[in-house]
Parts: sequence; C-alpha cells; structure tokens
Amino acid sequence: MADDPSFLPKDSFVLKLPKKSSLVLRMVVLFFVMVCAVYICSICLEQIGVSPNYGFLNVEVFERPCPEPNIEPWDIPFVHYPKPKTYNRDECSCQPVRYFAIISMQRSGSGWFETLLNNHTNISSNGEIFSVKDRRANVSTIFETLDKVYNLDWLSSASKNECTSAVGFKWMLNQGLMKHHEEIVDYFKTRGVSAIFLFRRNLLRRMISVLSNSYDRDAKLLNGTHKSHVHSPKEAEILAGYKPMINTTLLIAELNQIQEMTLKALAYFNTTRHILLYYEDLVENRTRLDDVQEFLKVPKRELKSRQVKIHRGSLSQHVQNWEEVQTTLKGTNFENLLRQDF
Repeated sequence: MADDPSFLPKDSFVLKLPKKSSLVLRMVVLFFVMVCAVYICSICLEQIGVSPNYGFLNVEVFERPCPEPNIEPWDIPFVHYPKPKTYNRDECSCQPVRYFAIISMQRSGSGWFETLLNNHTNISSNGEIFSVKDRRANVSTIFETLDKVYNLDWLSSASKNECTSAVGFKWMLNQGLMKHHEEIVDYFKTRGVSAIFLFRRNLLRRMISVLSNSYDRDAKLLNGTHKSHVHSPKEAEILAGYKPMINTTLLIAELNQIQEMTLKALAYFNTTRHILLYYEDLVENRTRLDDVQEFLKVPKRELKSRQVKIHRGSLSQHVQNWEEVQTTLKGTNFENLLRQDF
C-alpha cells in the first residue's frame, strides 16, 4: 500500500517537460543526423573516386569509331582518316583518304595530268607546292609542308566540297626530292604515301617545250602575260609560233643527263608503293587513267581537261635548226626521238 500513488500527498511536485523544449530537442537531433549522413556520403564518394561537381552537368561525348574498311591487310597502311585543324570533316570523317605525290619533271605533261585528276570529285591535287623555295629549304620544312597537305589543311582551288578520297600534289625532281630522297622515302613509307611517276619518253620534245616556256617568261607573247598552259587553240598557236634554237653541242649530254636523273628517281623510290606512267601513253590510251583511279582506289570516272596542247605535229615545225639537230642525233641512242610524236 505504500507504493500506491493514491497515497502521495496532493501537493507533491511532478516534473513535466514543456512541449516547446521537446520540439527543439528533436530539431537538434535531426540536424546531427543530417550532418552525419553528409559526412558518411562524402567518405563513400572519395573511396570510389567520384568527386561531387556542383554547377552545370558536364557531359562528355565520345566519337563513334569508323567502321573497318573492306580492304586487304597489306593495304591498311595506305588508308587514313585525317583530322584537319582548320575545319571539321563532319559527315566525311569516316571517309578514308589516300595520300599521293605526282613525281615528274617540268614540261612532262604533269600540269595536264593534274587537271584530269582534279576533274574527279573525290581527288584533290594541290599543284607544284615545292616551287616555293622556302618550303624545301631543309627536311624539316619539307615534312612540315607534307603534313599540312596530307592533313587536309592545305587550302587551294583543288579543295573539294565532296568527301576527299585521295589528296596529293606535284613534285618535280629538282625541287629537293632528289637531294633529300632517303628521308622522303622513309616519310612515304611511314605515312603511307603512294608515288605516281609521270615522265615523257620523247625527251627532245620536252626540251623544245622547256626552251619555249623559258622564252615566254620574258617575252610574254599572250598580251603581255606569261602562260605555261593554255585553254584555247588560238593561244596554243601563238605560243607555238616561237621556234627555239637548240644547242647541238650540248644536246646529247643534256639528253643523257635527263635520262639518268629519271632512272635514279625510279631507283630511289623503288621500295615505295608506286605506279609508272608516260605522257605519251596517257595521250594515246585513255584507259591508263582507269589504272590511275584504281591505284588511288577511287570510283572510276571519265576524266576531262580544258588544257590545249601547244606543240602539235612534227618536231621539224618547232625548231629553227632542225637539220642540225637531225645530224647530231642520227646514229645515236636518241635517233628515235626524231620520229616520235607527242
């Protein structure tokens, strides 16, 4: 009976917490729980290597890899996917590109041949880029120029709106090519560059073209303008009106020198992927252009050029001292040049 609360005095004190104090306590406990939760989450994030990033959400976009081209294993080094610095290839980014160089000599038909290539919607040949001496000053400047061309950063009239499938330029033998042939061969092999050799069988006709073109640089027969190539029969007739005088004393030695340089170039670049063309064959048989397109792995097209040949017909019409030239070459290895056309 002593424990019965009914027996407590009526004035006994009973302790009760106010309702307001209970609310504050709950809030304090909730605050500590939240702090602990944030601390635990931060520890977990650090352990798995993820750092919280506040602000805008960064989304990294990965480029979809291009599909593997359907080619032979030996052909893989010659297929490229350049990424120009000056523009974005966009829908052409997965269009494979092949690199080439037209190796030739002045007045061997390379200008006409290049216009034929540029007539193809998927081929870009950028002209005689090493005619500028600074670009061939040394191996470093040569490689720098080549990298720019093959990276599709060389902008010229040959640049295409269509997806480029083959890109290159003309390179004359006397423009640093022979001087630095070892380094250039290594570059061709490393970068997968194909060589297109274009020479002329009739070296005598080439010599006449060289002399005539050299004369016109000063004479400027076409209304005070020098033109190496023309697009009308009338212009061709005017330029062909000049008949050079050939130095017969040096004629055979110069023909031998040109022939030897051609053979050396073929020997130097024999280990590269290449095709050998002659101007006369291209003129007589246009199916050789199909061989070139097959070599560059581009769709076959009918290729056209607006250029007009300057020196037509028999060589006797284009040389002042023709009788003397005939006498000099008869009985030599170059006698056949007197009768060949083109």
